[in-house]
Amino acid sequence: MAFGRVITAMVTPFDEIGEIDYQAVTRLVQHLIATGSDGIVVAGTSGESPTLSKDEKLTLFEHVVQTANGKVDVIAGTGSNDTRASIELTKQAEQCGVDGVMLVTPYYSKPSQEGMYQHFKAIAASTNLPIMLYNIPGRSVVSLDVETTLRLAEIENITAIKEASGDLDAASTIIEQTKPEFQLYGGDDSMTLPLMSVGGTGIVSVAAHIIGEEMQDMVQSFVRGDVQYAAKRHRELLPVMKAMFSAPNPSPVKAALEIEGIISGDVRLPMLRLNEEEMNHLYATLKPTTTYYIQSS
Repeated sequence: MAFGRVITAMVTPFDEIGEIDYQAVTRLVQHLIATGSDGIVVAGTSGESPTLSKDEKLTLFEHVVQTANGKVDVIAGTGSNDTRASIELTKQAEQCGVDGVMLVTPYYSKPSQEGMYQHFKAIAASTNLPIMLYNIPGRSVVSLDVETTLRLAEIENITAIKEASGDLDAASTIIEQTKPEFQLYGGDDSMTLPLMSVGGTGIVSVAAHIIGEEMQDMVQSFVRGDVQYAAKRHRELLPVMKAMFSAPNPSPVKAALEIEGIISGDVRLPMLRLNEEEMNHLYATLKPTTTYYIQSS
């Protein structure tokens, strides 16, 4: 299954008391559809998954599936460092009607390469859904070796990987040595074009919350062969891409969505809202010709 080129790692909107704001979820999903997202990852790291209960995740999956109504792919974040729990959540997500699941490498436990292979193999055997692996050593400490990824790519319903290691050599080898339909996505917005230049499919994006149409424009221009224009777009969009990670994710992108009037910037502890200085810097990046969002006292 092809998931598209620009997939947004959707944040989870909360209200002022820290509960999921489902009206805001609806607005956000509609916004992402309207601004070019081909797919939405629900309850991933950008969705503050460590702070979501299993019941909250399942309700969120159902709500996003209903709101999307088949207009974009809905990919559920069901991975963890507990294989049995990941299997259970994956089965329940499938019943919610999601189009695929994303499985992060087992964080904290630091399993061996064979342990990770068996972990992902067991989850894949429990579902008919297409699976996107998620390699992000900066957050999970462990990293999938190229050889392990190649073994996993031979499993029929493991169809993609979100490769957020920043290793272009590894990405190139994976692309070269997997079947043509296996998809490799970037996990860092600023690496979108470099990864596509070596054969990557696209991006699982944070910045697409704010510049989704522009990201699609860049990606589709590259696909059409207009490389110079795509590179120009990359350079133009880079400040916004970087601003989305000016503080721990997802606080900056939630603040940006608040500036745009789509959802609030509320997060759950241990995440914090942006402080005054951070907010001023973000506003200056997004709206450089207007007054700052917060005036310094």
